[in-house]
Amino acid sequence: MSNLLNRSARQWCLAGSAFCIFMLAFALVLQYGFGLEPCPLCTFQRVAVLAALVPLIIGALHNPRGWGGSVYGVLALIGAGTGIFLAGRHVWLQSLPADQVPSCGPGLDYMMEVLPLKSVIATVLSASGECADIEGSFLGVSLPGWTLVGFIVLALMALALILSAVKRQRLNAAA
Repeated sequence: MSNLLNRSARQWCLAGSAFCIFMLAFALVLQYGFGLEPCPLCTFQRVAVLAALVPLIIGALHNPRGWGGSVYGVLALIGAGTGIFLAGRHVWLQSLPADQVPSCGPGLDYMMEVLPLKSVIATVLSASGECADIEGSFLGVSLPGWTLVGFIVLALMALALILSAVKRQRLNAAA
């Protein structure tokens, strides 16, 4: 573990960025290569990946010293944490008995056109029946389940970025 914390902020940011890009690329392959259209919760999860990716890319370019890495780590952790919440909700919806699944609502594109953003977010989080459909699984785990695992890995990378920045700052202060 100590060896992992000796990585630079740039190394952690590059690793996290690569993982985010992998997650987004895999989602696009599923959508355009296999015809799996994303439900509203899936779309919000993609936004959460982007929210983690942006500070990680900026951190990789900036290569901060000291506490700067922890700032990028916290911002990435917010994106990953949001993704954990969204993917967790999605997995929960898929685990509901059929008679408890909410009815399908309007499509996300339509809601974005006619509703204010706050209402769109509230509607998506209250979920719709299409989000409860399991359209694919691997090793017995649904796609949102794997996305949840991906967000947990991403959160661990962000935490490692924060911890390595704190460790580096403490070593510099002691020297």
